Amino acid sequence: MTTRPPPNPPTRTTVIDPYTLEGIMKKIIRPSLIVFALASGLVACGTQGQAATPEEPGPPLVQAAAAPTKAPLPEVVVYKDPGCECCSLWAKHVEAAGYPVTVTATQDMDTIKREAGVPAGKGSCHTAQVDGYFIEGHVPVQDIERLLAERPRARGLTAPGMPIGSPGMPGPAQPYTVELIHLDGSSTPFSQHGR
Repeated sequence: MTTRPPPNPPTRTTVIDPYTLEGIMKKIIRPSLIVFALASGLVACGTQGQAATPEEPGPPLVQAAAAPTKAPLPEVVVYKDPGCECCSLWAKHVEAAGYPVTVTATQDMDTIKREAGVPAGKGSCHTAQVDGYFIEGHVPVQDIERLLAERPRARGLTAPGMPIGSPGMPGPAQPYTVELIHLDGSSTPFSQHGR
């Protein structure tokens, strides 16, 4: 009598929902572990048994993988009257924060402001545009960063007039308000400065 091996168990197909924790683990974590294991193997091969000391940085592959990638900042386009120096100082303030800045001198600032959507009575000496918003006047760069992070449905920000002590305006800081201009042209306080 011959014995036959037991039959193979039936194959089961499991469908995993990619929006559950289990699905995320299988789609993201597992491939990440494989990449990490491969990178570790490459590092081990590259060091030939030598461990990196604190004074010696590890191989470039490990350093590059550990460095987070930072998205480039959007360009800020500044429109100003050719003779206005405080506008140039404000542009340098924004550029110092890492934003690429293009300055365009023009005599037709009224048209620029109207086309950007700056309401009457909310203007200043220069108008900038960044990532779909206008920035009117001497708005501090931290307010621009907050605007771009929060992305409200709005036209932009304004620091009406030319507040002394604001970025680009020399002198002792005086209290002023940066306003958010909504799509309908109304405004609400966005931030307070100089208090």
